[in-house]
Amino acid sequence: MEFHSLFSSFQSVTETFTLFDVLASVGLSFLLSAVIAWVYRATYRGLSYSQNYVHTLIMMSMIVAVIMLVIGSNIARAFSLVGALSIIRFRNAIKDTRDVGFIFFAMAIGMACGTGFFQLAIVSTVAISAILFGMSHMNLFARDAREQILKLRLPEGSEYETALLRLFEQYLDGYRLISMKVGRSGGSTKFTYLIQLRPDVDRHVFLKGLQEIHAGNITLMSEETTVEG
Repeated sequence: MEFHSLFSSFQSVTETFTLFDVLASVGLSFLLSAVIAWVYRATYRGLSYSQNYVHTLIMMSMIVAVIMLVIGSNIARAFSLVGALSIIRFRNAIKDTRDVGFIFFAMAIGMACGTGFFQLAIVSTVAISAILFGMSHMNLFARDAREQILKLRLPEGSEYETALLRLFEQYLDGYRLISMKVGRSGGSTKFTYLIQLRPDVDRHVFLKGLQEIHAGNITLMSEETTVEG
């Protein structure tokens, strides 16, 4: 009698979804999150691509689908899961805010699959993926690629700074001082500029001009490299 009661209780809990619901939700969330992962890899332009992060996107989408199946329309289960998940603490910092967007993308698709909105999940994945891929392919909203970070060290003396500014006027369309740091010995000053080379200027010629005014420790890099580093 007790075994029969336990079996009946288990059966009543699982009546909210069938085996087909589980396979359909998890399977579709896997396929759609794989599309999301492919779009992420195809549009990624940084220097610290992580395969583990891509795998996490797929895993997260499937897990969210299962969570939505478990919750169903039961408010008590929803509050219980919120309490259980609130004890989780994440210590890994996300370097790129774009990665956060893909996390929400994968979670949203997992939620749609878990609640049975399969058509919404498919259409949303195709539409958002196409938009993201198109934005990356057309390089929309990108800043001028000629903008770079220049770091150099100059000896003390106003004549060196005057020569530097004269060189800037000759080779650059624009420049902005970001930081200036005086060395401990007081013999030199470290400058950091945001510069924009003219289209017809060879960067090697520009660097040679910097060397001629006795600039030391010259570093020229893109802003993207600076952020990733």
